[in-house]
Amino acid sequence: MERTVLSAREIEQIEAGMARHPLVGLAMDVPAGAVVETHSHLRGQLMFANEGVMVIESGGASWVVPPQRALWVPQHVEHKFTPVTGISLRNILVQPGIRLPLPACCCLVRVTPLLRELILRVVEQPSVYKSDAHRRRIAELIFDEMEICTAAPVNLPMPRDVRLQRICIALKANPADPRTLDDWADIACASSRTLTRRFVKETGVSFAHWRRQLRLMSAMVLLGSRQSVTAAALEVGYNSPSAFIDAFKRTVGQTPGQYFADDALHH
Repeated sequence: MERTVLSAREIEQIEAGMARHPLVGLAMDVPAGAVVETHSHLRGQLMFANEGVMVIESGGASWVVPPQRALWVPQHVEHKFTPVTGISLRNILVQPGIRLPLPACCCLVRVTPLLRELILRVVEQPSVYKSDAHRRRIAELIFDEMEICTAAPVNLPMPRDVRLQRICIALKANPADPRTLDDWADIACASSRTLTRRFVKETGVSFAHWRRQLRLMSAMVLLGSRQSVTAAALEVGYNSPSAFIDAFKRTVGQTPGQYFADDALHH
């Protein structure tokens, strides 16, 4: 059963109590299945899970974020996240107005071994600085190490129609379900033409496209939890691993191996 661990109001209170340093850390251990309400920050935020996998959603786009990656979220951008596993969240919050070329939209960031250690240094040892200049150099090095990953998010907008929402929720629980909108029509007490028209109107994509995106997203979650490409692809309904890899590369712009590569092995 999902439970909310922090409300938007509680997040605001935490941020209001932060020191006015340009860059501060926030540590939070969040259990699997918990939900943090949709919220935004007064600061830009680099979201990083030192352990575990999370799904971060913003504006209809979704990112699967394993420990090899982090997500940059600009100030005032609404987002929510759900831990797929228990996570050790170690966030960096950046004061607005800092004179650095920070991205203006959400984007995935490669976490190199050095960036990982710098994040943990700021979050877990915030008081151990030799001087303000020392603090400033660490902050500057963090931004120097922030390398944007070219991977695109998976777009999975939810319809507003209650009948369509029920179908989408059922598919999220079982992405391999092969039923078409024709099959769902009797259950939804609506014609397949009505469901098809409303789905496109409310999500901007066809039902078939939305389901492909869902299967891709679900497989990414399994990969982030260390399942093999073959096992993940077959579990969510792909006919073969090669079909999944092709869909992954066309949508995300990288192969699964590139997306989930452990940069610690390549530096």
